Amino acid sequence: MKEFLGMEDIQRVSELVMERISSRPTVGMILGSGLGSLADQVQDAVFVDYADLPNWPESTIEGHSGRLVIGVLEGQSVMIMQGRAHYYEGYHISQIGLPVKVMQVMGIETLLVTNAAGGVNPGFNPGDLMLINDHINLIGMGGLSPLRGPNIDVLGPRFPDMMNAYDSDLRKIALEVADELKISLQQGVYASLAGPNFETPADLRFLHCIGADAVGMSTAPEVIVARHGGIKVLGMSGISNKANLDGNTPTTHEEVLEAGQVIAPKLINIVKGILKRIDD
Repeated sequence: MKEFLGMEDIQRVSELVMERISSRPTVGMILGSGLGSLADQVQDAVFVDYADLPNWPESTIEGHSGRLVIGVLEGQSVMIMQGRAHYYEGYHISQIGLPVKVMQVMGIETLLVTNAAGGVNPGFNPGDLMLINDHINLIGMGGLSPLRGPNIDVLGPRFPDMMNAYDSDLRKIALEVADELKISLQQGVYASLAGPNFETPADLRFLHCIGADAVGMSTAPEVIVARHGGIKVLGMSGISNKANLDGNTPTTHEEVLEAGQVIAPKLINIVKGILKRIDD
């Protein structure tokens, strides 16, 4: 593929998707490892395999279905990514940002992102949900920005502001919904690493020192592209495992998927409650 994807590439993909649906979605969602079951509740669903979309990064990891689900959920017109691709799967970082750029061109105004993450905060336990207040983009600090290369001015500014990356109004709604449903919702900072290896104990101690509450291998690049395009973002992490600071307990992808089975019902209820209020 080309190193940098231009407006023609983005338009081509958006047109291919639009050919299959009757109305433009306004809410986008990206569902992380083991959390894709929310998409099964979409009504009047249209399915588009990632493999059918040029330059679209395909998911290769268990727990990521690899398709778009477009339809209606709680009265909202939604476009859901049932599974995401990661930088460690071998894609160029600009390709990781393509789906969100396509969402923007299609008219998405709000993006909900979820992920499975390791709990760095010692107060977090597997099965917890964390509302993302902010992120630490360690991938980007190493030079891997999805905005690197020629800026597409019609999509957004060369130097986008990230002061309210995770929209404060949407976070308020999420907290209200969780409180009404009596679902515990932690809050914290998500650290984004490149992966695919899990963190060493020293990595985790460093992340804790710099203010991270959870760590994963996604999300920040997608959020950066969304904010570049003026899309409001809400992010939630499902805490799949607890930080192993002493190095005595290995972390596996299997336990991430198992934790997703506990997390998914809570996440689904909160997201559905948010969708009911998103236009209030």
